[in-house]
Amino acid sequence: MGKPPWSFSSLKTFDQCPKKYYHLRVAKDYKEGESEAMLYGNEFHHAAENYVSGTEPLDPRFDFAQGVLDRLKNMKGEKLCEYKMGLTADLEPCGFFDDEVWFRGVSDLTVIDRDVSVAKVIDYKTGKNIKYADKGQLELMALATFKHFPEIKTVKGGLLFVVCNAFIKDTYTIEQESDLWQKWLSEYSKMEKTYDVDVWNPRPSGLCRAHCVVTECPHNGRT
Repeated sequence: MGKPPWSFSSLKTFDQCPKKYYHLRVAKDYKEGESEAMLYGNEFHHAAENYVSGTEPLDPRFDFAQGVLDRLKNMKGEKLCEYKMGLTADLEPCGFFDDEVWFRGVSDLTVIDRDVSVAKVIDYKTGKNIKYADKGQLELMALATFKHFPEIKTVKGGLLFVVCNAFIKDTYTIEQESDLWQKWLSEYSKMEKTYDVDVWNPRPSGLCRAHCVVTECPHNGRT
């Protein structure tokens, strides 16, 4: 079975439930609808991208975030909004839509400061708490950044929770690159093996009955 490019979000879906992943990403016979929270998040991302890049004033609905967005806007370095990165299976940089793309990642904001060989990678979050914050996304964005910008030796990553005014951050150095790739390749290999055997077992959890769209699953309570 052919394997599509993977990403942090697709790996998270697989880890949550291989059966759900299969129906959403392989068979594609179910589709997750956009909740109000998802729509709000998408609208904020669009507004923040346009404001930080200087193409539009900030949507008045998001004035509460102007202070922190101004600080991002005034950071020293080249600013890349909604920056799309692709990697081949040999961990070489490539275009996001290239035929050989194996991994895909999108950074809400990347700031490249070549004078000090440092990049800042920011992901906006519109959730109301940081309980389920996952810095794995930052690790993968740092790894992709090292490949796309070989002059960068340090990546400072952050999950910016704009609604609850919180900032989850970490720093990654080029010396950590090999160990981090070993970790994520091990995670990816679980999904790769499932593709090879084509057996997608459900992984029941408290999310099944109320939140999963795969209604044909016996663990789903919304039939």
